[in-house]
Amino acid sequence: MNANSPEATPGPEQAAPGTAAAAALGRIVLLTTSHRVAPGLLSWPAWQALHAADQVLCADGAHPQLPYLREAGITVDEASPTAQELLDACAGGRTLVVVATGEGEPALTDGLARLAGTGRVAMPELELLPASYDLPGARLLDLVQVMDRIRAECPWSSQQTHKGLAKYGIEEAYELVEAIEEGDRDELREELGDVLLQVVFHARIAEEDPESPFSIDDVAAGIVAKLIHRHPHVFGDETATTPEEVKAHWLRTKAVEKQRTSITEGIPLGQPGLALAAKLASRARTADLDIPLPPVEGIGYDLLALAVRAESQGVDPEAALRAAARAYRDAIRDAER
Repeated sequence: MNANSPEATPGPEQAAPGTAAAAALGRIVLLTTSHRVAPGLLSWPAWQALHAADQVLCADGAHPQLPYLREAGITVDEASPTAQELLDACAGGRTLVVVATGEGEPALTDGLARLAGTGRVAMPELELLPASYDLPGARLLDLVQVMDRIRAECPWSSQQTHKGLAKYGIEEAYELVEAIEEGDRDELREELGDVLLQVVFHARIAEEDPESPFSIDDVAAGIVAKLIHRHPHVFGDETATTPEEVKAHWLRTKAVEKQRTSITEGIPLGQPGLALAAKLASRARTADLDIPLPPVEGIGYDLLALAVRAESQGVDPEAALRAAARAYRDAIRDAER
Protein backbone atom coordinates (compact mmCIF):
# COMPACT_ATOMS: atom_id res chain seq x y z
CA MET A 1 0.00 0.00 0.00
CA ASN A 2 1.32 3.44 -0.91
CA ALA A 3 2.13 5.44 2.18
CA ASN A 4 0.69 8.50 0.50
CA SER A 5 -2.63 6.86 -0.37
CA PRO A 6 -5.78 7.94 1.55
CA GLU A 7 -6.08 4.45 3.07
CA ALA A 8 -2.69 4.84 4.75
CA THR A 9 -3.39 8.27 6.19
CA PRO A 10 -5.54 8.11 9.33
CA GLY A 11 -8.22 10.79 9.48
CA PRO A 12 -8.30 13.20 12.38
CA GLU A 13 -11.13 11.24 13.93
CA GLN A 14 -8.82 8.24 14.24
CA ALA A 15 -6.31 9.86 16.59
CA ALA A 16 -5.44 7.40 19.33
CA PRO A 17 -6.50 8.39 22.86
CA GLY A 18 -3.63 9.74 24.90
CA THR A 19 -1.63 10.95 21.88
CA ALA A 20 -0.68 14.54 21.22
CA ALA A 21 -3.17 14.64 18.36
CA ALA A 22 -5.98 13.46 20.63
CA ALA A 23 -5.02 15.95 23.33
CA ALA A 24 -5.17 18.79 20.79
CA LEU A 25 -8.79 17.94 20.06
CA GLY A 26 -9.78 18.86 23.62
CA ARG A 27 -12.38 17.43 25.92
CA ILE A 28 -16.12 17.91 26.49
CA VAL A 29 -17.59 16.92 29.84
CA LEU A 30 -21.38 16.71 30.19
CA LEU A 31 -22.09 17.20 33.90
CA THR A 32 -25.42 15.81 35.07
CA THR A 33 -27.04 16.39 38.45
CA SER A 34 -30.15 15.12 40.20
CA HIS A 35 -32.81 17.61 41.23
CA ARG A 36 -33.62 15.21 44.06
CA VAL A 37 -30.32 15.99 45.77
CA ALA A 38 -29.72 19.38 47.39
CA PRO A 39 -27.87 21.77 45.02
CA GLY A 40 -24.15 22.08 45.72
CA LEU A 41 -23.77 18.51 46.93
CA LEU A 42 -21.60 17.30 44.07
CA SER A 43 -19.12 14.46 43.82
CA TRP A 44 -15.40 15.15 44.19
CA PRO A 45 -14.67 14.23 40.52
CA ALA A 46 -17.32 16.75 39.50
CA TRP A 47 -15.70 19.54 41.53
CA GLN A 48 -12.31 18.59 40.08
CA ALA A 49 -13.64 18.76 36.53
CA LEU A 50 -15.32 22.10 37.17
CA HIS A 51 -12.22 23.71 38.66
CA ALA A 52 -9.93 22.34 35.93
CA ALA A 53 -12.16 23.35 33.00
CA ASP A 54 -11.17 26.09 30.60
CA GLN A 55 -14.83 27.04 30.31
CA VAL A 56 -18.06 26.03 32.05
CA LEU A 57 -21.33 26.43 30.18
CA CYS A 58 -24.97 26.13 31.17
CA ALA A 59 -28.01 26.84 29.00
CA ASP A 60 -30.28 27.52 31.98
CA GLY A 61 -29.50 30.74 33.79
CA ALA A 62 -31.82 29.67 36.61
CA HIS A 63 -30.19 26.27 37.11
CA PRO A 64 -30.22 25.53 40.88
CA GLN A 65 -26.53 24.59 40.85
CA LEU A 66 -25.28 27.92 39.50
CA PRO A 67 -25.29 29.94 42.76
CA TYR A 68 -23.22 27.23 44.45
CA LEU A 69 -20.77 26.96 41.56
CA ARG A 70 -20.23 30.71 41.52
CA GLU A 71 -19.83 30.75 45.30
CA ALA A 72 -17.04 28.19 44.81
CA GLY A 73 -15.29 30.60 42.44
CA ILE A 74 -16.32 28.90 39.19
CA THR A 75 -17.29 31.17 36.30
CA VAL A 76 -20.31 29.82 34.44
CA ASP A 77 -21.27 31.22 31.04
CA GLU A 78 -24.94 31.09 30.19
CA ALA A 79 -24.95 29.68 26.67
CA SER A 80 -26.42 26.83 24.61
CA PRO A 81 -23.90 26.14 21.83
CA THR A 82 -24.48 23.66 19.06
CA ALA A 83 -22.42 20.50 18.82
CA GLN A 84 -20.18 22.02 16.15
CA GLU A 85 -19.66 25.19 18.19
CA LEU A 86 -18.56 23.06 21.13
CA LEU A 87 -16.07 21.22 18.98
CA ASP A 88 -14.68 24.52 17.69
CA ALA A 89 -14.37 25.82 21.26
CA CYS A 90 -12.31 22.76 22.23
CA ALA A 91 -9.67 23.47 19.59
CA GLY A 92 -6.16 23.57 20.98
CA GLY A 93 -6.84 21.03 23.70
CA ARG A 94 -9.31 23.06 25.76
CA THR A 95 -11.67 21.36 28.22
CA LEU A 96 -15.30 22.45 28.30
CA VAL A 97 -17.78 21.41 30.98
CA VAL A 98 -21.47 21.62 30.13
CA VAL A 99 -23.75 21.69 33.17
CA ALA A 100 -26.76 19.79 31.86
CA THR A 101 -30.27 21.07 32.39
CA GLY A 102 -33.03 18.88 33.75
CA GLU A 103 -33.76 17.44 30.29
CA GLY A 104 -30.16 16.24 29.94
CA GLU A 105 -29.26 18.26 26.80
CA PRO A 106 -30.71 15.81 24.23
CA ALA A 107 -30.24 18.21 21.31
CA LEU A 108 -26.56 18.62 22.15
CA THR A 109 -25.85 14.94 22.68
CA ASP A 110 -27.74 14.01 19.51
CA GLY A 111 -25.71 16.57 17.59
CA LEU A 112 -22.42 15.20 18.91
CA ALA A 113 -23.53 11.67 18.03
CA ARG A 114 -24.35 12.73 14.47
CA LEU A 115 -20.95 14.38 14.04
CA ALA A 116 -19.14 11.35 15.40
CA GLY A 117 -21.22 9.05 13.21
CA THR A 118 -20.10 10.69 9.99
CA GLY A 119 -16.57 9.37 10.48
CA ARG A 120 -15.26 12.58 8.93
CA VAL A 121 -15.08 14.86 11.98
CA ALA A 122 -12.25 14.98 14.47
CA MET A 123 -13.97 14.39 17.81
CA PRO A 124 -12.64 15.54 21.18
CA GLU A 125 -12.78 13.29 24.21
CA LEU A 126 -16.38 13.02 25.37
CA GLU A 127 -17.28 12.21 28.97
CA LEU A 128 -20.58 11.90 30.80
CA LEU A 129 -19.95 12.74 34.45
CA PRO A 130 -22.80 12.24 36.95
CA ALA A 131 -22.18 14.85 39.64
CA SER A 132 -24.92 13.68 42.01
CA TYR A 133 -26.88 10.46 42.29
CA ASP A 134 -30.37 9.60 43.42
CA LEU A 135 -30.51 7.81 46.75
CA PRO A 136 -32.97 4.93 47.27
CA GLY A 137 -36.43 6.40 47.65
CA ALA A 138 -35.53 9.59 45.80
CA ARG A 139 -38.49 9.26 43.44
CA LEU A 140 -40.78 9.72 46.43
CA LEU A 141 -39.79 13.38 46.26
CA ASP A 142 -41.26 13.50 42.76
CA LEU A 143 -44.51 12.05 44.05
CA VAL A 144 -44.73 14.67 46.78
CA GLN A 145 -44.12 17.47 44.26
CA VAL A 146 -46.67 16.10 41.79
CA MET A 147 -49.26 15.69 44.54
CA ASP A 148 -48.64 19.23 45.72
CA ARG A 149 -49.31 20.61 42.25
CA ILE A 150 -52.40 18.45 41.73
CA ARG A 151 -53.80 19.58 45.07
CA ALA A 152 -53.32 23.20 44.07
CA GLU A 153 -54.48 23.05 40.44
CA CYS A 154 -56.91 20.13 39.96
CA PRO A 155 -60.59 21.07 40.51
CA TRP A 156 -61.43 17.62 41.88
CA SER A 157 -58.34 16.96 44.01
CA SER A 158 -58.37 20.43 45.53
CA GLN A 159 -61.81 19.77 47.07
CA GLN A 160 -61.11 16.37 48.60
CA THR A 161 -61.16 15.71 52.36
CA HIS A 162 -59.97 12.88 54.58
CA LYS A 163 -63.52 11.59 54.91
CA GLY A 164 -64.18 11.84 51.19
CA LEU A 165 -61.09 9.79 50.38
CA ALA A 166 -61.62 7.15 53.06
CA LYS A 167 -63.50 4.76 50.76
CA TYR A 168 -60.69 4.88 48.21
CA GLY A 169 -58.18 3.82 50.85
CA ILE A 170 -60.26 0.73 51.55
CA GLU A 171 -60.71 -0.05 47.86
CA GLU A 172 -57.01 0.33 47.10
CA ALA A 173 -56.07 -1.88 50.04
CA TYR A 174 -58.39 -4.63 48.78
CA GLU A 175 -57.00 -4.32 45.25
CA LEU A 176 -53.49 -4.65 46.66
CA VAL A 177 -54.44 -7.81 48.53
CA GLU A 178 -56.00 -9.21 45.35
CA ALA A 179 -52.82 -8.52 43.38
CA ILE A 180 -50.78 -10.31 46.04
CA GLU A 181 -53.07 -13.33 46.07
CA GLU A 182 -53.17 -13.48 42.26
CA GLY A 183 -49.37 -13.35 42.09
CA ASP A 184 -49.40 -10.67 39.38
CA ARG A 185 -46.13 -8.74 39.74
CA ASP A 186 -47.07 -5.89 37.41
CA GLU A 187 -50.41 -5.47 39.13
CA LEU A 188 -48.71 -5.62 42.53
CA ARG A 189 -46.38 -2.76 41.62
CA GLU A 190 -49.29 -0.65 40.34
CA GLU A 191 -51.47 -1.29 43.38
CA LEU A 192 -48.63 -0.47 45.76
CA GLY A 193 -48.40 2.86 43.95
CA ASP A 194 -52.13 3.44 44.39
CA VAL A 195 -51.88 2.73 48.12
CA LEU A 196 -48.87 5.03 48.38
CA LEU A 197 -50.85 7.75 46.62
CA GLN A 198 -53.50 7.56 49.34
CA VAL A 199 -50.85 8.16 52.01
CA VAL A 200 -49.34 11.13 50.19
CA PHE A 201 -52.77 12.57 49.33
CA HIS A 202 -53.97 12.44 52.94
CA ALA A 203 -50.71 13.95 54.17
CA ARG A 204 -51.04 16.80 51.66
CA ILE A 205 -54.59 17.51 52.85
CA ALA A 206 -53.37 17.42 56.45
CA GLU A 207 -50.96 20.28 55.75
CA GLU A 208 -53.95 22.60 55.36
CA ASP A 209 -55.53 21.89 58.73
CA PRO A 210 -55.73 25.19 60.60
CA GLU A 211 -55.40 23.68 64.08
CA SER A 212 -53.08 20.67 63.87
CA PRO A 213 -51.38 20.47 60.46
CA PHE A 214 -48.78 17.85 59.62
CA SER A 215 -46.92 16.89 56.47
CA ILE A 216 -45.65 13.76 54.75
CA ASP A 217 -42.32 14.36 56.51
CA ASP A 218 -44.09 14.20 59.86
CA VAL A 219 -45.77 10.97 58.81
CA ALA A 220 -42.45 9.45 57.73
CA ALA A 221 -40.67 10.68 60.86
CA GLY A 222 -43.33 9.10 63.04
CA ILE A 223 -43.16 5.68 61.46
CA VAL A 224 -39.34 5.74 61.44
CA ALA A 225 -39.27 6.50 65.16
CA LYS A 226 -41.85 3.78 65.82
CA LEU A 227 -39.95 1.15 63.83
CA ILE A 228 -36.68 1.91 65.58
CA HIS A 229 -38.30 1.89 69.01
CA ARG A 230 -40.14 -1.37 68.37
CA HIS A 231 -37.08 -3.16 67.01
CA PRO A 232 -34.65 -3.06 69.94
CA HIS A 233 -33.16 -6.32 68.66
CA VAL A 234 -32.07 -4.42 65.52
CA PHE A 235 -31.34 -0.91 66.80
CA GLY A 236 -30.74 -1.63 70.48
CA ASP A 237 -29.25 -4.16 72.87
CA GLU A 238 -32.04 -6.73 73.04
CA THR A 239 -31.86 -10.09 71.28
CA ALA A 240 -34.47 -11.86 69.19
CA THR A 241 -33.68 -14.95 67.15
CA THR A 242 -37.17 -16.12 66.18
CA PRO A 243 -40.26 -14.43 64.71
CA GLU A 244 -42.11 -15.22 67.93
CA GLU A 245 -39.56 -13.32 70.02
CA VAL A 246 -39.77 -10.37 67.62
CA LYS A 247 -43.55 -10.33 67.95
CA ALA A 248 -43.28 -10.46 71.74
CA HIS A 249 -40.89 -7.48 71.69
CA TRP A 250 -43.30 -5.59 69.46
CA LEU A 251 -46.35 -6.25 71.63
CA ARG A 252 -44.57 -5.37 74.89
CA THR A 253 -43.28 -2.11 73.47
CA LYS A 254 -46.65 -1.29 71.96
CA ALA A 255 -48.40 -1.93 75.27
CA VAL A 256 -46.09 0.50 77.06
CA GLU A 257 -46.53 3.13 74.34
CA LYS A 258 -50.31 2.93 74.20
CA GLN A 259 -50.86 2.32 77.94
CA ARG A 260 -53.82 0.13 77.14
CA THR A 261 -55.83 -1.66 79.77
CA SER A 262 -57.09 -4.42 77.45
CA ILE A 263 -55.49 -6.46 74.71
CA THR A 264 -58.56 -5.74 72.59
CA GLU A 265 -57.83 -2.02 72.44
CA GLY A 266 -56.68 -0.81 69.07
CA ILE A 267 -58.44 -3.55 67.11
CA PRO A 268 -60.61 -1.82 64.47
CA LEU A 269 -64.14 -3.18 64.77
CA GLY A 270 -64.99 -1.99 61.26
CA GLN A 271 -62.79 -4.55 59.52
CA PRO A 272 -64.31 -7.65 57.86
CA GLY A 273 -65.87 -10.05 60.33
CA LEU A 274 -63.57 -13.03 59.81
CA ALA A 275 -60.51 -10.81 60.07
CA LEU A 276 -61.89 -9.25 63.24
CA ALA A 277 -62.54 -12.64 64.83
CA ALA A 278 -59.06 -13.87 63.89
CA LYS A 279 -57.44 -10.72 65.27
CA LEU A 280 -59.22 -11.10 68.60
CA ALA A 281 -58.16 -14.76 68.76
CA SER A 282 -54.57 -13.81 67.95
CA ARG A 283 -54.44 -11.23 70.73
CA ALA A 284 -55.90 -13.70 73.23
CA ARG A 285 -53.48 -16.45 72.21
CA THR A 286 -50.46 -14.13 72.33
CA ALA A 287 -51.48 -13.06 75.85
CA ASP A 288 -51.82 -16.74 76.92
CA LEU A 289 -55.51 -16.28 77.64
CA ASP A 290 -57.69 -19.35 77.21
CA ILE A 291 -61.05 -17.78 76.45
CA PRO A 292 -63.91 -20.19 75.69
CA LEU A 293 -66.17 -19.26 72.81
CA PRO A 294 -69.64 -17.95 73.67
CA PRO A 295 -71.99 -20.96 74.06
CA VAL A 296 -74.50 -19.56 71.59
CA GLU A 297 -75.81 -21.25 68.47
CA GLY A 298 -76.13 -19.52 65.13
CA ILE A 299 -74.29 -18.93 61.88
CA GLY A 300 -72.34 -15.99 63.31
CA TYR A 301 -71.00 -18.06 66.17
CA ASP A 302 -70.22 -20.94 63.81
CA LEU A 303 -68.15 -18.54 61.69
CA LEU A 304 -66.49 -17.20 64.83
CA ALA A 305 -65.45 -20.74 65.80
CA LEU A 306 -64.08 -21.36 62.30
CA ALA A 307 -62.11 -18.10 62.37
CA VAL A 308 -60.62 -18.90 65.79
CA ARG A 309 -59.70 -22.39 64.62
CA ALA A 310 -58.10 -21.03 61.46
CA GLU A 311 -56.03 -18.51 63.42
CA SER A 312 -54.81 -21.21 65.81
CA GLN A 313 -53.60 -23.19 62.78
CA GLY A 314 -51.82 -20.21 61.24
CA VAL A 315 -54.42 -19.74 58.50
CA ASP A 316 -55.81 -16.33 57.52
CA PRO A 317 -59.56 -17.00 57.40
CA GLU A 318 -60.23 -14.03 55.12
CA ALA A 319 -57.62 -15.19 52.60
CA ALA A 320 -58.89 -18.77 52.83
CA LEU A 321 -62.46 -17.69 52.20
CA ARG A 322 -61.41 -15.50 49.27
CA ALA A 323 -59.54 -18.44 47.74
CA ALA A 324 -62.62 -20.63 48.15
CA ALA A 325 -64.81 -17.89 46.69
CA ARG A 326 -62.57 -17.61 43.64
CA ALA A 327 -62.86 -21.34 43.12
CA TYR A 328 -66.65 -21.00 43.43
CA ARG A 329 -66.59 -18.13 40.90
CA ASP A 330 -64.65 -20.30 38.44
CA ALA A 331 -67.20 -23.10 38.90
CA ILE A 332 -70.02 -20.67 38.13
CA ARG A 333 -68.27 -19.51 34.98
CA ASP A 334 -67.71 -23.09 33.89
CA ALA A 335 -71.42 -23.82 34.36
CA GLU A 336 -72.36 -20.78 32.27
CA ARG A 337 -70.44 -21.98 29.20
